[in-house]
Amino acid sequence: SPYAGGTFRLRLRVPERYPFVPPMVVFVTPVYHPNIDPEGRICLDVLKLPPAGGWRPSLTLGVVLAAVRQLLREPNPSDPLRAEVAAEYLNDPSPKGLFWSQAARHTRQHAT
Repeated sequence: SPYAGGTFRLRLRVPERYPFVPPMVVFVTPVYHPNIDPEGRICLDVLKLPPAGGWRPSLTLGVVLAAVRQLLREPNPSDPLRAEVAAEYLNDPSPKGLFWSQAARHTRQHAT
């Protein structure tokens, strides 16, 4: 992935009503990704309440963090926070594409 070798800091807040509401997870480290906006907010199903999202009280913080890690491996361009980045990914998701080179450059600049 273009994020390999990067060290990414997250801010995780567990609300008072947890586990009945999902934790709040935000990237502190800037990430070039279709599902992560410039403020670090993450568009991820398990971070949203039903009916729009997939949060369930049985999900653990470990499962949430694993889902965030998986999102770095496999972006979801069909539900983007950054449409222009999603378009780059859809145009050419290969390591030779614009998205990959931009994300790798951004990782080298911000996630070391």
